[in-house]
Order: sequence, then C-alpha cells, then structure tokens
Amino acid sequence: MKLILTQEVSGLGSPGDVVEVKDGYGRNFLMPRGLATAWTRGGEKQVTQIKRARDSREVRDLGHAQEIKGQLAGRIVKLPARAGDSGRLFGSVTVGDIADAVVAAGGPALDKRRIEIGQPIKTVGNHRVSVRLHPEVSVDVDIDVVAE
Repeated sequence: MKLILTQEVSGLGSPGDVVEVKDGYGRNFLMPRGLATAWTRGGEKQVTQIKRARDSREVRDLGHAQEIKGQLAGRIVKLPARAGDSGRLFGSVTVGDIADAVVAAGGPALDKRRIEIGQPIKTVGNHRVSVRLHPEVSVDVDIDVVAE
C-alpha cells in the first residue's frame, strides 16, 4: 500500500514522504491515527504543501542543530508536577510539559513532536528524554520531576 505521511513516524519517515507499507499497517494503524493518507496522483500537490510547511518549522541545517544541541547539553530541566506522598504522579508527564519546561528553564523552543520519551514518566525523580533535532543530531536532556 502506498501512503503519504502527514506526520513524523519513527522508523518510517517524515511528513511529505511517500512510503510503501503493508496493507494492514497502513489501514489499521497509520490512516486511523491521521499519520498518513492514501497516495493518489492528485496527492502530489499535498506532498509539496506538507514539505513546504515542514521546511518552515524544521531546524534550518546541521549547524543550527549543533548550536541547539550545545544549548541543551548538560542542562537539567526542573519540571514541577502533582504527586502523592509516595512520589507517584497524578497522571504522567507529556512531551508538551517537557517542551514548556525547557523553555521555562531558559532553553530553546522545541517542537514537541521531536521529543521521545522511552517509558511514560509517572514518578518523581530524574529521567532522561531524547530530542531529535536533525536526522543526524539528537541530544539527551535530563528532566528532574519534582512534586508541587
């Protein structure tokens, strides 16, 4: 099945890419979640529109990505969250929360779609998340979740 990706899919591609996937994966996972649309000849216009929007949001080049990596490397971001007495959070920390906390800590504005959390963050303490700034550049950021 041939699809046009509308959002970043880890291990598959970025928005605007035309990919070939198995029918079930496309029909049951990608399309219902809005991650892809069916490829058609008229969809080529959509591909150029998606790529134009991606280029305006994307980190400009490798040098800019290295500069942002330098700003994030070694920075510990403090993230207050509601927690119980045992240190367990009410809910979990989202990528949006992390992006806001980085800005509040004096770091650069990050696209929340570029932040990857290994496992859900549901406890108080230090956690490490990965940020993909560029296809060749990623940086690990230490998040210190504290109880409010």
